[in-house]
Amino acid sequence: MALTHGALHSAIGRHFIDHGTAPSIEQLSRQLALDEAMVADALRALADYHGVVLHPTTGEIWAMHPFSAAPTLFWVESGGKGWWGNCAWCSLGIVALLGADATITTRLGGEVAPVTLRIENGAVTSPEYYVHFPIPMTKAWDNVTYTCSTMLVFDAPTAVDDWCVRHAIQRGDVQPLSNVWAFAQAWYGRHLDPHWTKWSTDEARVLFERFGLTSPTWALPATSERF
Repeated sequence: MALTHGALHSAIGRHFIDHGTAPSIEQLSRQLALDEAMVADALRALADYHGVVLHPTTGEIWAMHPFSAAPTLFWVESGGKGWWGNCAWCSLGIVALLGADATITTRLGGEVAPVTLRIENGAVTSPEYYVHFPIPMTKAWDNVTYTCSTMLVFDAPTAVDDWCVRHAIQRGDVQPLSNVWAFAQAWYGRHLDPHWTKWSTDEARVLFERFGLTSPTWALPATSERF
């Protein structure tokens, strides 16, 4: 039986949760009882599907959203274990997949001031912060590593304005952290399902609208491609 995107995606996600790291091609080969060449081919296909990001030289897993195998500005801790999140949205997605209380440590605007975000009993209990989404979703996968690096936490919408001027980055959409948390639970909630598939653009658009993500940043074209 061919290895499906969903089965491979689920195996990677569960390894991240259990071990805090991405599985290697060798580890996936043993786990899935497939030779390494078949696993490498399956990973490249999954990367073409935008289900995983691979290291450009080694072909090993660099990121599988919401998890990162490389250090980032976002550190998620729960139950004595920890994970790197690619961005604010991804870090909340990790907490959603854990289904447990968690702490996210980051820096406001990726600069100096440290901030700790706390999720307890399914709710954000830290003071209200904001997440900036400067890259339009239609361009998110042009350079997804850069896109994620810009999805940062701020303590006020006006702080986003000042930050954009300082760094010559166009202002995008700004959302309360509590709304991004609710959205992340819906967006990432089925990422461990062995039958997982990416959202269709129509499904993504419905989810965006459900959480009030209706600014031009979130506009998607009418297409049969998955987002």
